[in-house]
Amino acid sequence: MDTTVFEAIATVVAALLLAVGVLGTVFPILPGSLLTIGTLLVWAWLLGSTASWTAGLIGVVLAVIGMSASLMLTGRKMRRERIPNGPVAVGVVAGVVGMFVVPVVGLFLGFALGLLLAELARRRDLTAAGRTSWEALKSMGLGMLIEFACASVAASAFVIGAVVHFFA
Repeated sequence: MDTTVFEAIATVVAALLLAVGVLGTVFPILPGSLLTIGTLLVWAWLLGSTASWTAGLIGVVLAVIGMSASLMLTGRKMRRERIPNGPVAVGVVAGVVGMFVVPVVGLFLGFALGLLLAELARRRDLTAAGRTSWEALKSMGLGMLIEFACASVAASAFVIGAVVHFFA
C-alpha cells in the first residue's frame, strides 16, 4: 500500500474516532477525552511528521486540560455542597438504567432523579435535596461543557495538522 494512501486512511479513521470522542464528552457512553487523547497520539505516531506530532500533542494537552477542569470543577462543587460519593454513585447507577429505559436523554434524567432521591433519603428535606442536587447538576453540566469545548478545539488542531501534513 502506498504511504500516502495509508496516511489518508489513518487520517479518516482518526477523524471518525475524534468525532466519537468529542460526542463522548457529552454522551458518556465512551470515555470521550480518553478516546480523543489515544486517537491523537496513535495518529501522530502513524503519520510521524512534524505537523502531525505538533497537532497531536497540542490536541492531547487540550483534552487533558478539559478532562482535568471537568473533574476538578465537579469535585470541588460536590465538596462545597457536602455531597458524599454515595448519592453520586446512586445517580450514576440510575443514569445507566435510564439510558436503557429512555433512549438519548435517559442517562441525564436517570442521573438527576437518582441523585435527587439519594439526597432526599440522606437529608430528609426535599428543598435541601433539590438545592444540592441542582448545584451538582449545574457543576457537572459546566464541566461537560468545558470538556466538550477542549475536545472540540483538540479536534480542530487535528484538522489543521492534517491539512498542513498533506498540503504543505
